[in-house]
Amino acid sequence: MTLQKGDFILISYTAKVKETNDVFDTTYEDVAKKEHLFKEGKMYEPKLVVVGESWVLKSLDDCLTTMEINKCATVEIPPEKGFGQRDPEKIKRVALKQLLAKEINPVVGAQIEFQGKDAVVRSTGAGRVLLDFNPPLAGKTLIYDVTVCKKLESNEEKIGALIHRRVPVVEENKFTLIVQDKCLTIDVPEVAFYIEGIQIAKRGIALDIQKFIPDLVETKFVETFKAEPKPTPLAPTPAAGSTPGLEAPAAPTSAPAPEVPKSEAPASTP
Repeated sequence: MTLQKGDFILISYTAKVKETNDVFDTTYEDVAKKEHLFKEGKMYEPKLVVVGESWVLKSLDDCLTTMEINKCATVEIPPEKGFGQRDPEKIKRVALKQLLAKEINPVVGAQIEFQGKDAVVRSTGAGRVLLDFNPPLAGKTLIYDVTVCKKLESNEEKIGALIHRRVPVVEENKFTLIVQDKCLTIDVPEVAFYIEGIQIAKRGIALDIQKFIPDLVETKFVETFKAEPKPTPLAPTPAAGSTPGLEAPAAPTSAPAPEVPKSEAPASTP
């Protein structure tokens, strides 16, 4: 099956530096753990790519149309088509006190942010720190071992993948999709209500759908809050020794004592 620009595909890959064979990115959890790249909370799974949209390095994106599904391919990317050549002008010395004032501990090899830019600490000494503002992979030849796992065909599959791309921490099948009269309704599961950045994610999903599935002219997100079920009242506990369902007989009411008639006085003897 030939892939074309605009196709929705899922890819798995492992990327390494050719010169050192060091792995710097992967979609496989076992590889990430083996190479000490594993990050808690990160999703290790096939990645959604729309061919031609540069959701991966452009030079890798350009090669996707030559790949076959479920067949591993190796792509070599030279520095000029990857992260560029190293620029000596981007290596600067700064005073140690400037970093300490910003509570930055300049450990050699650490990646830090300084003056709004990412840098790697190359060396320290004599109150000065050498910072390298080149991208860490600048000047490196990259090797990608890539497998196209699947091509998504139906709009339902594509929409689900677009949602999962923006909200990866929630399982894709927890979102319910309803399409009616060119209107898409997405029933958002309760587990996603309070995710940080969920409103931005929903906006991104809507824009993605408008761009890639133009037949759908409206996207709605529905969040349904359900009341907690009320507890069932408990039946009264019968007294010990009683039979359930039978009432104890009422205690008899004592009758008043019969009135004793007054005896007549005996007649007097004349």
